[in-house]
Order: sequence, then C-alpha cells, then structure tokens
Amino acid sequence: MKNSVFHELICFANRYGINKKGDGATVRLSDVSFLQKGKGQDLLFLHGYMSSKEAFARQIAYFSRFYRVTAIDFLGFGKSKPLDAPFSVGDYAAWLNEVTFLLRLQKPSVVAHSFGCRVAIKAAAQDNSLFNKLILTGAAGVILRRGFGYHMKVGAYRLVKRFAPKFAERKFGSAEYRTLSPVMKESYKKIVNEDLRGCAQKVKNPVLIIQGREDTVTPMKEAQAYLASFPCAALRVMDGGHFAFAEKALAFNLITEEFLYD
Repeated sequence: MKNSVFHELICFANRYGINKKGDGATVRLSDVSFLQKGKGQDLLFLHGYMSSKEAFARQIAYFSRFYRVTAIDFLGFGKSKPLDAPFSVGDYAAWLNEVTFLLRLQKPSVVAHSFGCRVAIKAAAQDNSLFNKLILTGAAGVILRRGFGYHMKVGAYRLVKRFAPKFAERKFGSAEYRTLSPVMKESYKKIVNEDLRGCAQKVKNPVLIIQGREDTVTPMKEAQAYLASFPCAALRVMDGGHFAFAEKALAFNLITEEFLYD
C-alpha cells in the first residue's frame, strides 16, 4: 500500500512539472513525444537510432485495431526533448521504465527495432515484470569478435586524431556519427560499445527475433548470437533488410501477431 501511494505521488509530481530525480535525471511526460491509439492490452513500439515513432506507422495502423498501441520518441530523437547529457543504454532503460509507469502501461508487450532492442533488453533484464513479450527486429547490441582490419582502423583513427581531430572524424567516423551533436556523439560511444548478450541471459520474457534475410547492419550471425543468449527465444527469418518491418510490413505484422496470440 505504501509503495502504491509513493508511486502515485511520483506520477503526480511528473505530470505537474515537479522534478522526479533518480540517477541525476528528471523524467517528465512533457519532454516525451508519444502517441496512443486503440484499446485493449498494451503494445509498446520502440524505434531505432536516428529514427522516430513514425517509422512504425504501418504497425500502429494494424495493431491499434486489437491493442492499445503506444509509440514513443526516445530523448534526443523525433519530437522528444534533446539530451542534456550523454545517455548510456542503461540510462535509456531507466528512463523507459519511468515513462511506461507515467503512461500507465500495464505490462506491455514490446516491438523494438535496432537501438530500441538494446533499450528493451536492458530494461527487461533489470525488471522481468516490466514487459510481457518482446519482439525484436534488426536487433543491435551484439559485439562479435573483431578482426585485424578493424583494430588497424581504430589504431589509425587514434593516431590521426591526435594531430588532426576534425580530419579524423571526417575520414573515419560513420555518416551517422558525423551528423550528431557533441552530446549525442558521447552518448553514441556509450551505446555502441556495450555488448548486451549478458543482459539477454537475464531476460525471462518470451522473445521473438525477426531477422531480415538481407540485413547487413545487424546480420544473421548477430541474431543467432542473441538467440543463443536468451533463455526463451525463437528466430524467424523474413525477406527484407534492416528495416524489414517497413519494407515487408504485412508479413512482419502477421509474424508478430501470431507470436502475440500464442
């Protein structure tokens, strides 16, 4: 009873702009761009990096006929507030936990893409009661053994950066990385350098990994590594690349629907 009252006070404070602080962060719904549509059990959509909730437009239209669909923009993306400080995957997971509570989501199932999978996995590992089922597509967060060429490139980057940092960033940094603000660049480094297979081992929820056959961003070997890490997971392969959920929306929706119904 005391815990329930405490959580209600937290909710009240956030809804009316009173700071709720944890790990140095303030969580306010006014900072979060989200949409909700439909009625029924909760279904939460988590977008990928440099993307937004609108990426799931065809999933939202389909599943809102059967579920109460919620799609959010992570801080720093879409129409949500920019980051004030660099966030790690763990920071985003803690933030997501608070947002799901403020939105009064009742143990939602989650459909996540790429970076969204990182956050969903981290959050589920920390609290197995937070979500129901997880559907992960283009799942990022696996760091496989890197070859000699990769280490040579990193060494060259570090050497050049000492004398010509701007040139090093243009020459070696990814196109995605170069477009980021300084805060987002520091956040990006924290995010991409964390291997989440250890967290996956702690996830007790049923997991479905939907892998695009032509995905070269998060290839099949990464999906298989995740499959071996989750205690309760299955893998479905479909046509399409890293954005198979958008490229082949109907096929993706039917696979997802079958898993949710099962």
